[in-house]
Amino acid sequence: MILSRYVIVMLARLLYACSVERPENKFSNDLSSARWRFTPFRLKIYSMQARAWSANVQIVKTIPDIHNVRLRLGLRLITVSLFVSLPIIAGNWPQWRGPQGTGVSSERNLPLRWSTNENVRWRVPLPEPGNSTPIVWDQSVFITQAEGSRRTVRCLNRDDGKLLWQSGVTYPEKEASHETNPLCSASPVTDGERVIASFASAGLYCYDFNGKELWHRDLGKQAHIWGNGASPIIHGDLCILNFGPGERTFLIAVNKKTGQTLWQVDEPGGSFGESKQGEKPDWVGSWSTPIVATLNGREELVMSWPKRVAAYDPRLGKELWTCRGLNPLVYTSPLYADGMVVAMGGFMGMALAVKAGGSGDVSETHRLWHHPKTKQRIGSGVIDDGHVYIVNDPGVAECYELKTGKLIWEERLAGQGPDNSSWSSMVLADGRLYGINHSGDAFVLKASPKFELLATNSLGEPDNASLAFSDGNIFIRTHQALWCIAENVRPRAQ
Repeated sequence: MILSRYVIVMLARLLYACSVERPENKFSNDLSSARWRFTPFRLKIYSMQARAWSANVQIVKTIPDIHNVRLRLGLRLITVSLFVSLPIIAGNWPQWRGPQGTGVSSERNLPLRWSTNENVRWRVPLPEPGNSTPIVWDQSVFITQAEGSRRTVRCLNRDDGKLLWQSGVTYPEKEASHETNPLCSASPVTDGERVIASFASAGLYCYDFNGKELWHRDLGKQAHIWGNGASPIIHGDLCILNFGPGERTFLIAVNKKTGQTLWQVDEPGGSFGESKQGEKPDWVGSWSTPIVATLNGREELVMSWPKRVAAYDPRLGKELWTCRGLNPLVYTSPLYADGMVVAMGGFMGMALAVKAGGSGDVSETHRLWHHPKTKQRIGSGVIDDGHVYIVNDPGVAECYELKTGKLIWEERLAGQGPDNSSWSSMVLADGRLYGINHSGDAFVLKASPKFELLATNSLGEPDNASLAFSDGNIFIRTHQALWCIAENVRPRAQ
């Protein structure tokens, strides 16, 4: 059984409060006045290859009553044992592709199998199709949702899927997009205090956890014939967004508390993408969401652009390095591990790996390998133990060697539905790879240089989004509903 972080913390504080020395006024039962004499219980969450709970309890430097020694010692041991014996709790999924934006989760004991009536905690219908992925913070699940001319953020209770609030804006003007890319396709982002969502031409909006608008920014029209999809990220006090594709394309950082612009980097060469008589259409643009990588103490904001991948100083927006080798259309987010960045193009796309930490044009000095032509890629991959895994648009899963780019295996994934193509980004959790195709067939593979399909799970609803993982639950957004998958749940009534 996985307990919520709130319950665990409250229980630990209560146990520890009972185990410490009472305040000098031994007749007082007021815990609010006594708490200042308690040495605090501190809990830290470490998000690396695996997360673990650690309890750091400081002993009060007063000598307790000898008759209470055994009781206090016993309670302290119970408190520590509580955290040692619990399964690893990875907690929040605060942004597109998880805590680091790379599709890697430290969750354990996740569901391997599910269906429409197996391991379903709840299912909540949605008013219109959407491609955005939900995010999770404690008991709140957030998702962006278009409904007619409204652009909204919805907040649901993670226990039962009940709608807690929805906030948004009405944007009556028609916005260009493709029928396979509904409006509000960007996922929201949160830091636990605020939720920020990009509504493209309708603006960048920030809400508190009760749905109250804190600020919004009008960044102008965002216009491309296939719409948009890049999600905002939060890094420190910055909210960073790839505002594109289109003729107006730029990377912008605003203060997450006020929305004030801190820096902006324009990316030239954008196009609306429409066909003109007698001319070939100029199909160019990036739908990529940037990530932040740290190498030798230096932070690099890594962004995949048409024809190149680049890194910036996230504080100032100054370009640190650039590497050529991508095609004009880029949909995937960059990947990072072991000092290496992997960037992949889209239509008939190229792919490359480059060593981070460079300066200037590093195409000739830091590029490790380059694939001049690959299958169409919409969803992003993951890196694990020296290998890159990805599911391409045609529904073909691939494994590459990270350092060399050598193809280790490729296998077509076929589910029960009629459409095996996939836009979903992979998630790595507990040695498994999770992804879902357009028909709502989810595949679970072993993360291994030897191909092994562990399970195929069908929901029977169209899906263009990716999966989100939090505290043992898997959240799946289809075109019809938001699902919460969990182990050992009673069969859902049909």
